[in-house]
Amino acid sequence: MTGERKPPIPSGKFVYERNDLNMKKISLSLILAMMMVLSLLAGCGGNNGGASEPAVSNSPSTPADNGGTSTSGDGGSEPSGTVMLYSSMQEEQLIAIKEGFTKKYPNIKMEYYFAGTSKVVTKISTEAQAGHVDADVIWVGDAADYVSFKENNILQPYTSPELDGGAIDSAYVDPEGYYTAGRLVGVGIAYNNALVTPEEAPKTWSDLLDSKWKDQVVMSDPGTAGTTKYWMNAMMCSDKYGTDYMQKLHDNGCLLESGTTATHNQLAASAYKVGVCLDYVSANLIKDGSPITFLYPEETVSIASPIGLVKDCNNEENGKLLYDFILSKEGQEILVANNLVSVRSDVEQSVDLSAIPSILECDFAKLASDSGSNLENFNKIFGLS
Repeated sequence: MTGERKPPIPSGKFVYERNDLNMKKISLSLILAMMMVLSLLAGCGGNNGGASEPAVSNSPSTPADNGGTSTSGDGGSEPSGTVMLYSSMQEEQLIAIKEGFTKKYPNIKMEYYFAGTSKVVTKISTEAQAGHVDADVIWVGDAADYVSFKENNILQPYTSPELDGGAIDSAYVDPEGYYTAGRLVGVGIAYNNALVTPEEAPKTWSDLLDSKWKDQVVMSDPGTAGTTKYWMNAMMCSDKYGTDYMQKLHDNGCLLESGTTATHNQLAASAYKVGVCLDYVSANLIKDGSPITFLYPEETVSIASPIGLVKDCNNEENGKLLYDFILSKEGQEILVANNLVSVRSDVEQSVDLSAIPSILECDFAKLASDSGSNLENFNKIFGLS
């Protein structure tokens, strides 16, 4: 059954009320009122999400002097040149976007670099320090990273025409226009259904602390996987869970894998019974026949994964075209076909989003400001520093 209501407002939306420039906390009632509830998916995986080694679809080309030609009008030239995307998405989804974009703009050569979020962010930081970021568009999993990108003048504001008409809620748009959510990702619990029955499977985050799951819970290292870092950060910023939850999770023998793909594949291979997993990666593995089941627990962490246009990028006009395509109905339908949740209300979702009990309430300002210290504390708890 497909979902027809609005997408869920993420855990830590971009829109916030301001009072003397202070960001206010999101109201849970608003989140629940606008939330699109999600159905069970069964699975985790895909082939290259958060790849352990970075990959590039093609070597970056020398930019055109004009940054790519503009869209054609009467008597105008067709858009041409190149465009470069840096992303932590799984390559399967990137290939799908590339195919759709190339079909629409056959004279633009779309290239991408993909790796785990930490490697992508490190590459961006290194290039920025050297004086120029080679990407035109950035698309990684942790929205909090975009606050740093903005503060360090890596991004430029851009208002896509796809924001006109109200199909994309303002909750997904940075108030200053520096980034817009391009997809939604749900973080929940997956289990190996060859080892765990539905009756005994954990249903809440607190269930993962039960001694029956000692040494049987896996998650991605948040130091490498941006979506897991966002989940870790949201949990540690929560009054209900906090640092104490991560300490108890560690004490119960929770183990870390190097990246998203490894976590899901190892769960599917019966190396673990239970995992902190992603909905769309799960769906891809299930589609391939892996013995895993995914469920959304109470207080699911919903992540709005943004796109941003790089300041002084090589191919600005083509970067805008790619940005617009990702947000367009056509682009979002490609994502939905690949088991992702669209940010548009006029796109029919590929999954029924009716089983999520609630979304974890977060203060995006706190998520952004505490991200570094929370990761540092997590690393201390898990003996990584």
